[in-house]
Amino acid sequence: MGEIKKISTVHDFNALLGVEDRHPLISVIDFSAYPPRPLFRALLGVYGIYIREDEPQNVVYGTSKYDFLGGTLIAIAPGQISGAEDIGHPVQRKGWAILFDAELLHGTSLAQKIRQYTFFSYEVNEALHMQDSERETIVECLKHIRKELSGPQDEYNRTILVAYIEVLLNYCMRFYGRQFATRKAASKDILARFERLLTEYFDSGEQTRHGLPNVQECAERLSLSPNYFGDLVKRETGETPHEHIQRFLIERVKKSLAEGGKTISEIAYDMGFNYPHHLSRMFKNATGMSPKEYVTALKLK
Repeated sequence: MGEIKKISTVHDFNALLGVEDRHPLISVIDFSAYPPRPLFRALLGVYGIYIREDEPQNVVYGTSKYDFLGGTLIAIAPGQISGAEDIGHPVQRKGWAILFDAELLHGTSLAQKIRQYTFFSYEVNEALHMQDSERETIVECLKHIRKELSGPQDEYNRTILVAYIEVLLNYCMRFYGRQFATRKAASKDILARFERLLTEYFDSGEQTRHGLPNVQECAERLSLSPNYFGDLVKRETGETPHEHIQRFLIERVKKSLAEGGKTISEIAYDMGFNYPHHLSRMFKNATGMSPKEYVTALKLK
């Protein structure tokens, strides 16, 4: 592993590429307009969106590697590592990038909504593979932002830049939605694996040793980022992974209550709860009845 450069500001990134600063908090770069540069890996302190159109490179994103194809988009949040290992000679890059500092958003509605754009925390193998028309739309947004950066700096400049960024992010959300929709078979397979994972977890007794499964652990076992996993499950089922896990638990608790032979406390510990009243509260929230009331209702049927 080579050196990881620290890019704390938009200026830092511009300086590494030899790009002129047009604004202290935002930069739009058309890589094809600049000469070849050595590849590098960097820890970012700003938001970044990249469109890769060059030859496949062994790109690192977080702890993963990925061979990018043309027309691929990734989004990176502050605190993440991205880039490519230096291969010993300069590389002519193609594609576009936009980097912007969170400070640009301060005091705007987008600052409150930025966490809704969960694709900033997707893993690299969950990148957006754009259709040609989608790529054109994204690049057109970037050109509008670049044009605004080239114009006069006045009282409207920041408002317009933030508005363009929000439009860009919403297009990314739309195109990711299309990608989820066109990968129905893969999504169904992940859901089936999720269900098997939960079944095997409880059948093997892991919950008594490690406690209830959580969303992050399930995502890791499925080799997905928590955000991508959450978005996929939500789009396919209408419920979050946490809600899905709870529903799975409730069904197993119902089965144990119907079979009889165990107290509610025993069932709670068997399911991985630290305290029986945690199970009782969850069960009542989900069914409208306490476990005891559920057993009584079963006997009256």
